[in-house]
Amino acid sequence: MGFCVLIFDRQLFTTHKVGCFRRIVKNVILMIRFLAWKFTVRYSIITYNCRDNFGSIFEGERAKKLMSGKKKKKGGIVNSLLTLGIIICLGVFAYSAFRLFTIYQDYKVGEDEYAKLQGQYTTREVKVPKTPVSESVDGESPNPTEEVASAEAVSGENAAEYLPLDVDFQALQTINPDVVGWLEVEALDISYPIVQGKDNAEYLHKTFEKQDNFAGSIFMDYANSADFSDCHTIIYGHNMKNQSMFGKLKLIKENEKYKASRYFWILTPEGKYRYEIFSAHVTPADGDTYTLFSGPDQQFLDYVDKMASESQIPKTDIPFTLDDKVVTLTTCTSNETQRFVVQGVRVSDR
Repeated sequence: MGFCVLIFDRQLFTTHKVGCFRRIVKNVILMIRFLAWKFTVRYSIITYNCRDNFGSIFEGERAKKLMSGKKKKKGGIVNSLLTLGIIICLGVFAYSAFRLFTIYQDYKVGEDEYAKLQGQYTTREVKVPKTPVSESVDGESPNPTEEVASAEAVSGENAAEYLPLDVDFQALQTINPDVVGWLEVEALDISYPIVQGKDNAEYLHKTFEKQDNFAGSIFMDYANSADFSDCHTIIYGHNMKNQSMFGKLKLIKENEKYKASRYFWILTPEGKYRYEIFSAHVTPADGDTYTLFSGPDQQFLDYVDKMASESQIPKTDIPFTLDDKVVTLTTCTSNETQRFVVQGVRVSDR
């Protein structure tokens, strides 16, 4: 029965612990081995005692009949308890498998919704460098392959400048008026709309289209200004096991993705803002990282200097001023008391 407790681990039903499915299978196998061992030991002892006391199989059979009263009754109880234990364990296993199935379904529904939003309400301009065209001396058209350089062929020194998405915010606001922007992280495949609720719990497990889903939304702190005019703005997202939402954020540090690009974009109806990452680190869930300010002052400058000093990726030589706008992207970790954050300061706008 102790094996049932191992299977029914409460962490199993936390979405970012979907990998626990393997633990379930392992524990069920251990449970079956345990029951098999119990049966083997029990019947080995009975057989041994019979042979030892009566000296032959026939005498053992006679002994079984003589002891059929109390021991048979006791054996029936043990068998019933073992059967009940197996049924309970199989029931827990079936329920756990069902829960895992619903979790994966949530993943799929959430991914499909955000993929649809990006496909229908965003576009991206591709800037391709012009390639010099040599004219033919006889007036004939030059080779078409020399006239246009395909986007796929552009690389290295000729690579096109990164251009952020164009977002149809008017259309998005008809779906959800709480939309305040769109986030893009250049080095990672992170591209989601940003919403702001009446509190920080509203979109914790609710998608952009306000459907109940563990993935939730990428959302701004309810106390921030919706136009990103605060000196410090906080944006939250779940650390999903399938790397959706902010599931890839930790790769900035763990896989050194900052080497590919140290920039992310906040796109709003008013403009497109580019931020340079100056810090990425693990922080206490209730730490100073989540400090908001009524306005820029010396306390704000001290704050950004402290955040830069705590960075777990190489530092940059960004001089901070009272005019700076800092955005913190934050997500959970495997430790409930800690969070991982990526912080950037606005360096340009369009």
